[in-house]
Amino acid sequence: MLSLPLWGYQLVSVLTLALVLVVSGFTSASEAALFSLSHRQIAQCREKHKGHKLLRILHDPGRLLATILILNNLFNVAFVTLSTYLLWQVVGSSHVSSWSFLIHTLVFTALLVLFGEIIPKTYAAQHNLWVARRMANWLYIATIVLRPLANLLLYVSHFFGKDHLQERYDLSVDQLSKAVDITTLQEASQGDQTILRRVLNFNTLLAKQIMQPRTHIVAIDAAMPLQKLIERVTQVGYSRFPVYQQTIDHIIGLLYTKNLFYELERNATPTDWHLLLQKCLFVPENKKLDALLVEFQTSKIHMAIVVDEYGGTSGLITMEDVLEEIVGEISDEFDQGPKMKYKQLAARVFEFPGSVLLHDFCKAIAMSPTVFEPVKGQNESLGGLLLEIHGRLPQIRKPIVYKQFTFTVMAVDARKIEKVRVHIGEDPDKADKE
Repeated sequence: MLSLPLWGYQLVSVLTLALVLVVSGFTSASEAALFSLSHRQIAQCREKHKGHKLLRILHDPGRLLATILILNNLFNVAFVTLSTYLLWQVVGSSHVSSWSFLIHTLVFTALLVLFGEIIPKTYAAQHNLWVARRMANWLYIATIVLRPLANLLLYVSHFFGKDHLQERYDLSVDQLSKAVDITTLQEASQGDQTILRRVLNFNTLLAKQIMQPRTHIVAIDAAMPLQKLIERVTQVGYSRFPVYQQTIDHIIGLLYTKNLFYELERNATPTDWHLLLQKCLFVPENKKLDALLVEFQTSKIHMAIVVDEYGGTSGLITMEDVLEEIVGEISDEFDQGPKMKYKQLAARVFEFPGSVLLHDFCKAIAMSPTVFEPVKGQNESLGGLLLEIHGRLPQIRKPIVYKQFTFTVMAVDARKIEKVRVHIGEDPDKADKE
C-alpha cells in the first residue's frame, strides 16, 4: 500500500479542497444562470436545440431548484469539513486554539462566499445562456441521481407552504412595456400599442392625478332658486352637477339634468328640486383607478367627489375620465374643442395653463410622468411643480430649468401661475452618458 509523507497528505487535502470549491462555484453559477433565463432565451434555445438537456431540466423548475440546493449544500459541507481536517493536519488536533479556529473560520468562509457564490453568480448572470447550456448535462444526471432526495425536499416544502416553490412573475411596468414593444412590433397598429401601454400603466394611476381640481368644478348651490337653477343647467350643458350647502367642501348630492327636465315636463313648478338629488360617491385622493372603475360599476354612479385627508373637496372625477386613460379622449356632440387647452408654438415649444395636471401635461408632450417624481413633492399641477422647484412664485419671463425642460412663466396673479411656456430640449443626463 502506497504511503505518503505528511506534506503529501496536506497537498492532496489542499487540491481536494480547491476542487470542491470550484465545483461549489459551478453549482452556484448554474443556479444563477438557469433561473435568470428570459422567456425569449428559452424560446430561442427551443428553436435551435430541440431535445437539449437544458429544456428537459427547465420543464420542472421546482425539482431543478431542489437538486441544485442539495448539491450546493453537499459541496459547502464538504468544503467546511475538509478545511477543518486540513487545519488539524497543519496545527495538530491537540494544538488547535480558539484564535486559530476563529481565523480559520473567517478565512475559509470568505473563500467560500467569494469563490463559491459571488464571483460565479456574477459571471453567470452576465452570461446566463452560455453557462446554462454547459451545465445542463451534468445537472440532468444530478436530477436523476438525487430524485428521491429532491422529492422528499419538495414534499416537505409543499407541506409547510404550497406556494413557496411556485413560479412567480414579479414584472415591473417598464418590463411589461418593453414586452409590448417586442411582441407588437409588427403585429399591431400604433393605436393598439398605445392602448396596451395605457392598460399596463392603468393600475399605477391615482384619482388625484387625473381629477378635475376643485377650482374647475361646476357645482350648484343648494340655496339656488329653481329659475336660476334652470338657467345655470341650460347654460353649462352638463349631464350631472354636484350640489353643495354653503361651501363646496359640503357636497350633499348629485343633480341629474335629465331628472330635472323630466320633472319639469310633469310639473312646471316643482315644489322642491332638492328631492331630485341622488347619492354622491366620495373617494380619497390616493384611490387607484382600477379600484375606482370597479366601484363605479358596482355602485352605478359615474361621478365621484375626490376628498383630501381632512374630508374637504379636492376635485371631481368621472367614469369618462377613468376610461379615457385607456382609450384616449372621448368626445361627444356637446364637447366644444379639446378638454385641455394648450398651444404648440413650435416643434418643441408649448404653452399650457398653470392649472393643468402634470399627468395631462405629460400625456400632451408624450413624456413619462415619472420624470417629475423627484421634484414634484405633493403637487399634481404644472403650476404647483414650478412653485416646488422655484420655492416661491416665479417672476414673469424668468426661465426655470429642470433637466431638458425650460419653463417660462408668462402670466401670474397674486396667488397662482396662470400661463407657462415650455421648451423641451435635450436631456442633459442622457447627454452626459453619451
